[in-house]
Amino acid sequence: MTTAIPHDTTPLFTALAAADEDRIVFDLTGIETGYERLRRELPDVSVRFAMKACPVDEVLACLVRKGAGIDAAGPREMRQALRAGAAVGSMHYGNTVKSDRNIAEAHRLGVRDFATDSLEDVAAIARHAPGARVFCRIATSGEGALWGLGRKFGCPPAHAVRVLESARDSGLTPSGLSVHVGSQQMTADAWSAAIDTLADVLTTLRRRGTHLDHINLGGGLPALGYLDKHGRPLDPPLEKIFAVIRDGIRYLRRVHGGRLAFLMEPGRHLVADHGAVRAHAVRLTRRPGHDGEDRRWLYLSCGRFNGLYETDALQYRLVFPTHPHARYVSATVAGPTCDSDDAHSPDHAPVRVPENLASGDPVWVLSCGAYTTSYTTRGFNGFAPLPYECTGGTDSETAR
Repeated sequence: MTTAIPHDTTPLFTALAAADEDRIVFDLTGIETGYERLRRELPDVSVRFAMKACPVDEVLACLVRKGAGIDAAGPREMRQALRAGAAVGSMHYGNTVKSDRNIAEAHRLGVRDFATDSLEDVAAIARHAPGARVFCRIATSGEGALWGLGRKFGCPPAHAVRVLESARDSGLTPSGLSVHVGSQQMTADAWSAAIDTLADVLTTLRRRGTHLDHINLGGGLPALGYLDKHGRPLDPPLEKIFAVIRDGIRYLRRVHGGRLAFLMEPGRHLVADHGAVRAHAVRLTRRPGHDGEDRRWLYLSCGRFNGLYETDALQYRLVFPTHPHARYVSATVAGPTCDSDDAHSPDHAPVRVPENLASGDPVWVLSCGAYTTSYTTRGFNGFAPLPYECTGGTDSETAR
């Protein structure tokens, strides 16, 4: 889908209009507003930003100033978050995959909360982070999400009981349970199912004498600005999701029968819709396909290897700011590299683009605030990572 040229004076669109070279733009004002809305919707939930979604110093500092903690996947992320002002007491090691060395380094940095999902990992935490608190991740199906996360991470409910009892017997504190319903989760039912599973495990643990102090509801909250593979707007039921989570919190507290804190690890929900890429058209071409039919291709300066990796599962809204009254035609979108994977898959619908689009014309790619910097290569095929710029915010620094 092509998005009409926005008559928008937000910092994001103002910065895009001012840019004369390719770059990623992050709107810190939008990120702050999104964080404040999330806190209003879920006032009983502490937010720990999944920094893998946007490991940009200014974004981290912005969220930390608003009160967010950090979900870190390893010591390197932890050190970056600490430099951005995060408090070590509001940071946890959210990755269940970690080496002995990384466990020990995180412990030296002051991190005391560790995710786990296996007996082997518990034993390693006990050796290299003695006295730490552990929370066990329970596997989910990932159904309803654009990217399900149930294969690599998490364990079945019965095994979670064994893991936490092993932690207790090893001198660790069995502190919580966590779930992740899948990235860009599009249903409220996924949250309902996860809450029911958490309730069952809490009940079993309580009967066996283990009392936890928190539940981590993980990530998965969706962004709102994406298109599906067919170019149709994705429309996640966000209000219903929030309502299910609020009801679930009350239910889990009743099941637990004591004090129970709640955390979440949003990533893309906080940043995706508040970032965009100012790219440009490399070339709009037309050539016959295998069936002899002419097809147009729009080659952009930004593709799968320098930021737009998630085109495997979605489309981004495109804006062509210098073509307000153009005649539009259908084209397949691809990136600039000499690699056939750097293109929309055949199951993606064509995108509507201006027929007279010329090489060098600016193209804005919206809702790129999540994972664009994370997924870019160091310079595959000689195409450098995009620089970035931050705009807006209560105490912003502009950028790189």
